[in-house]
Amino acid sequence: MYPPRTAPQDLSHDQEGETGSGVVRGRNHQHAFAVATEDYIDALKWAEQIGGLAALHARANANTRVLTEWVARTPWVDFLVSDTAIRSNTSVCLKVIDEHVSSLSETGQAEFAKNLAAILEKEGVALDAASYRSAPPGLRIWCGATIEQSDLQSLTPWLDWAFDSCLSLIKFPG
Repeated sequence: MYPPRTAPQDLSHDQEGETGSGVVRGRNHQHAFAVATEDYIDALKWAEQIGGLAALHARANANTRVLTEWVARTPWVDFLVSDTAIRSNTSVCLKVIDEHVSSLSETGQAEFAKNLAAILEKEGVALDAASYRSAPPGLRIWCGATIEQSDLQSLTPWLDWAFDSCLSLIKFPG
């Protein structure tokens, strides 16, 4: 069978008429959708092994609980969304509420949050933790089921260290 449209090279027919022979023969490149499909299948198998949807929910909830407990005892940070009924338990968004930072201009607050995320990334402890450009300044921490609770427990001291490091760079009047 020949599709009525062009197919990616690795999935097109070879000279013998075999479809997808490039993937089987291990060509140097693979198309993103082929890799993504395999990743998706592996993720579904893993989810099934750990107990299915209920286990995925439990892991995400436990991960978010780590940050919830940390936020409750940390005076410089709070959740961007205060209403727990609508707060995400996977992409957890945090805002800096420390008076030294909140007294800065909007640009200064955005710069502080950007530096906070950058220092975490430079140290290799949190990648892509900056809030979205269209969101208020802050951090975005992934707490989904694919994250280990112990990794989030290890992250919170780093968050405190990064905050203190960024705060020490601010020149305050007086």
